[in-house]
Amino acid sequence: MRSLLGLCPLFLALLFGAAPALAGKRVALVLANSSYQYAPSLANPVNDGAVMAKTLKDAGFEVVESRHDLSALETRRVLRDFADATRDADIAVVYYAGHGIEVEGSNYLIPVDAKLERDTDVYDQGLSLDRVLVTVKPARQLRLVILDACRDNPFGKTMKRTVVSRGIGRGLAQVEPNSPNTLIAYSAKAGFTAQDGDGANSPFTVALSKHLTTPGLDVRRAFGFVRDDVLKSTGNKQEPFVYGSLGGEDVPLVPVKVVGAAPVAPMASPQAADIRRDYELALQVGNRPAWEAFLAQHPDGFYANLAKLQVEKIGAEQAHAAATEKAKQAEAERDRLAALGAQKDAQAKAAADAKAAEQAQFAAPEGQGAGAAAGGRGRAAARRPRRRGARCCTRQHGEPRRHQRRFADADDHAGRPQPLGADRARPRRLLLRAGRWQLEYNFAALAVAVQPLRRHQARRESGEHRCARYRQVKAVARLPAGLRARLQGRRRHVHEDRLP
Repeated sequence: MRSLLGLCPLFLALLFGAAPALAGKRVALVLANSSYQYAPSLANPVNDGAVMAKTLKDAGFEVVESRHDLSALETRRVLRDFADATRDADIAVVYYAGHGIEVEGSNYLIPVDAKLERDTDVYDQGLSLDRVLVTVKPARQLRLVILDACRDNPFGKTMKRTVVSRGIGRGLAQVEPNSPNTLIAYSAKAGFTAQDGDGANSPFTVALSKHLTTPGLDVRRAFGFVRDDVLKSTGNKQEPFVYGSLGGEDVPLVPVKVVGAAPVAPMASPQAADIRRDYELALQVGNRPAWEAFLAQHPDGFYANLAKLQVEKIGAEQAHAAATEKAKQAEAERDRLAALGAQKDAQAKAAADAKAAEQAQFAAPEGQGAGAAAGGRGRAAARRPRRRGARCCTRQHGEPRRHQRRFADADDHAGRPQPLGADRARPRRLLLRAGRWQLEYNFAALAVAVQPLRRHQARRESGEHRCARYRQVKAVARLPAGLRARLQGRRRHVHEDRLP
């Protein structure tokens, strides 16, 4: 079995590479009309025909038939004879230089004896392009028709039209070949005219002779180079165009010459087959340990070099993956630090705002916040229903008369400063006797009760008299909610007349 595998490369080499590439039969027909009998003569077509005939002969075409200044009858005979040569040909080429016109979408080649007095004469005196396509149709590989005939219609001014609506266009009309592997090349795009140039040959023929017979060059690429040269030489005024299509394989007019037979591949040894098998197994596994095992078994040779390249490739992929993962982690850490920094900034800002608010509270006048709170509680107390039996006096602050009578001594001290000890002892005595409180209150509540009396003394010194009972009620209203509720609960069972 291994011996048979070793013979396969030799068999393939003998089958495809050892024998030289043989070109198929190639035939060509060159027609050129310059000396027209009933139209102005053309200078370039005969010269162009001679150049193309020489180019095709030098390219190795087996048949190159070159004729010029033919009549209609002679042209038909030449086409009939050339059709016999194309029956067993692989490539058939027809080149025409001269006048050509378009009538109602059909293209016609004009022989030298055509008179064309009426538009219908073109059907009898002209040569249809379809007739030329029928001539090259037997070719098997490529059917190529080249027309350097896109010139002005020389009979346009004298030709009579039998039907007014019959159109006679400028240049040649667009054509689509019906048979496969057929190309039709115009020297100018459909509807446009070609230029003869300043030299002995037209720009189109010069470009054809330069690129069309390049060995190994596909005919489609060759016409692409021709187009570029003609556009460049005419200042983009003339653009050659090719109609039709070919297959996917390259179709050169001149194949590449094979100098010698291809070298025969050496017979593969059993050891080489084993190395290849091991290489394929390592390739199926595809990881670094597999390739390292292969290199340990086969350190030298062609497959060893390939295995080393595979190892380098895996290392590069792993490094790329590690770098990508590291970049992702760095980006995530950066986002986390950015979020943490923003949180710290927010906390620092909140602490600064709290500190500023505390400083503003200390800087505010004493009793401003307490007075606002007491005002709110006073309004809430004013909304409570008045106890039945309590009568209000209209003399001062809406307090009951008995309160005014019992605390009338407070008016005697108006305008006289009181000692600090008396200020502190009096509210304590009043609060203890009025509510019979237990000693559960704290010093903070007592300080809150003392502050209103200090303000009361200040008002008395300034002449603003308020009865002591009114201030006591206000002081009780400023006490904490829990303490005030307990006081109010105990005072329900104490008769107010028993107060001193």
